[in-house]
This record gives sequence, C-alpha cells and structure tokens, in this order.
Amino acid sequence: MNPDAETPKSVAARPLPDLQLALRAISLVSRWNMLKLLTCGEAIGIVELAEAGGCSYESAIKHLQVLLQAGLVQRGRGGGYQLVRQYLPKPGEPVVDFGHCLLRLDAGG
Repeated sequence: MNPDAETPKSVAARPLPDLQLALRAISLVSRWNMLKLLTCGEAIGIVELAEAGGCSYESAIKHLQVLLQAGLVQRGRGGGYQLVRQYLPKPGEPVVDFGHCLLRLDAGG
C-alpha cells in the first residue's frame, strides 16, 4: 500500500501575517470597510477606498500603510491596492481568513 495515496496532497503553506500587526490593522471600522471593498480581488484606487472607509484621502493613505505593513494588502495595477491573493475569500463569502483569525466583513461597520 502506498502511504502517499492515503495522504491528501499538501497545500502550500501560507505564511501567517504578524499577529500584532494584523490585529492593529483590523482594529478600525474604516479599515474593515476598505478590506470589504478589496475582497473583489481587483486593484482599487485610494479615492474609492477613502469613500468606502468614510475618511479623507490623506487618512486613507495612512490606513492603507497600516494594512500594507501588516501584509494584508499589496499595491496592484495602476497604483491601486488589492487584498493579498492568499486572503481572498471564496466568491459570495464575506469571511477573510488571516490564519490567526477569521474576519467577518459583513459584521463590521
């Protein structure tokens, strides 16, 4: 009997974000609303993210820096921002799995 046949294929290990940085990043409703918008998987501009977060352009830049530093978002095409691919939820699911925690985006703000 082949032991590999019984073992499910290993999924590539996803590195977890730093817990302290991730908790800081998700601690504000403004950032939850930005993350919720980013679950579409597309790169989104600062103006639209500021609108979603209910904040000024300047505040949105600061919020995005926190999300970038935590490793939850990345710069996308055309200077927009997008959720790091490994955290994209399944279509129709408002839950983002950051490894340390599940973020229910339908429960925030």
